[in-house]
Amino acid sequence: MSLANGRIYHAIPGPSVVPERVLRAMHRAAPNIYAGELVELTQTLYPDLKRLAGTEGHVAVYIGNGHAAWEAANANVFSRGDRALVLATGRFGEGWAASLRAMGVEAEVIDFGRQSAADPARLCARLEADRGHEIRAVLCTHVDTATSAKNDIAALRGGLEAAGHPALLMVDCIASLGCDAFRMDAWGVDVMVAASQKGVMVPPGLAFVWFSERARQAGREAGLRTPYWNWEPRVAPEHYYQYFCGTAPTHHLYGLREALDMLVHEEGLEAVWRRHARLARAVWAAVGVWGAGGAMALNIADPAARSHAVTSLRLTAPDGTRLREWCEREAGVTLGIGLGMAEPDHPAWHGFFRLAHMGHVNAHMTLGALAVIDAGLKALKIPHGGGAVEAAAAALAEGV
Repeated sequence: MSLANGRIYHAIPGPSVVPERVLRAMHRAAPNIYAGELVELTQTLYPDLKRLAGTEGHVAVYIGNGHAAWEAANANVFSRGDRALVLATGRFGEGWAASLRAMGVEAEVIDFGRQSAADPARLCARLEADRGHEIRAVLCTHVDTATSAKNDIAALRGGLEAAGHPALLMVDCIASLGCDAFRMDAWGVDVMVAASQKGVMVPPGLAFVWFSERARQAGREAGLRTPYWNWEPRVAPEHYYQYFCGTAPTHHLYGLREALDMLVHEEGLEAVWRRHARLARAVWAAVGVWGAGGAMALNIADPAARSHAVTSLRLTAPDGTRLREWCEREAGVTLGIGLGMAEPDHPAWHGFFRLAHMGHVNAHMTLGALAVIDAGLKALKIPHGGGAVEAAAAALAEGV
C-alpha cells in the first residue's frame, strides 16, 4: 500500500506546476500563423513581458529553454575573443561561463562558493584592475537554482558604477522571474534572460531575452550573431514570422497569454512577490525547527541571500536521497535532487535536496510538502526537531 495514489505534486525547481487554465488555453487545434487571432494575441504579449521584467526596453522571444536564452544573449553581445566576467554562486553561473567559452568568449569566473551571494566589493576591485576595459560584460544569476543563493543585483550594479567601468550587466533570471522581485531598469540591468518553465508557469519551450537600448547599440557589431539568434528582427519584425525566425510556438503563446493575465493583470506582481516571500519564510521556519534536533540545514545562512523560489537543503548523506525517495514513493511528493552541490558519484551528493515553492503554488501545497517531509523524517528515523509544520503554519499566518 502506498499513500502516493492521487494527484502527484512535483515540488521541483522546474518545470513547475502549470495552472489548469494555462493547459486549457493550450489545448486547441493549430491556428493560422499568418493572420488573425494568433497574430493579434502575440502583439499583446510584449508589453506584459516588459512589465514582468520591469523594463521599458526590448524583449525577444525564442523557441528554447534557459540554455537557449544564454546562447541568444551571448550571440547578440559578444564576438569571438571578447572577455566576460562571470560571478558564480553555484552550478548555473558556472554553466553560463561554459556556454560563453564554447562560443569562443574568454570567460573569467569569480567563484563565491556554494553558500553565499556575490560580493559587490570584490566585483568592484576586479573591475578597477581592468584599466583597459577589456571586460565587455559582467554576468551573474539572480538566483542560482542549484544553491538557492540570491544575488543583490542593485548592489552589483553599484559595484560597476563605483569602479567607473563601462561593462554591460547581464543577469540570468531563469529561476527567479515571477517569484523574486526584479526591476530591470531600476537596477541598471542591460540584458536579462529567463524561460517559461518556472515562475512564468508555462511548460518548457520559450526562452526570453530582455535588453536595454544601450545593450542593443553595444551589440550591433557582435560577431557571434547568426540568423536564428539575432534579436533585431524579433523586436522590429517586418513580417510576423520574423518574431520567431520561422513558425511560431503557437500553443505556448496561448498558454503564455493566460499566464501573463494571471501574473500581471489579476494577482499583480507585487502580490506575486509577497506570496512567494511568505511561502519561502514558512519553509525556512520549518527547516529551523527540524535542524534544532538534527542535521537538517538551509544551504544559505543569510536570509537576505535566499531565494523565494526554491530552497536548497542539506542533510547527512545518504539521508537526503533516502528522504527524497520516501517522499516520492510513499506520499506522491517529488523533491529536487541536490544539483551541483556534489557530483552524483560522490557520497556527499546524497546529502542534498531542494524544495521548490515557485510559480502556481499556494499555502496548502507548501504546507502539504512540508508535512510529507516531516512524515518522511519520522518514518526513516532521521533525527530532527519536532513542531516544524506548526512553525511553518505560524509563519504563514503572520500578517494575515
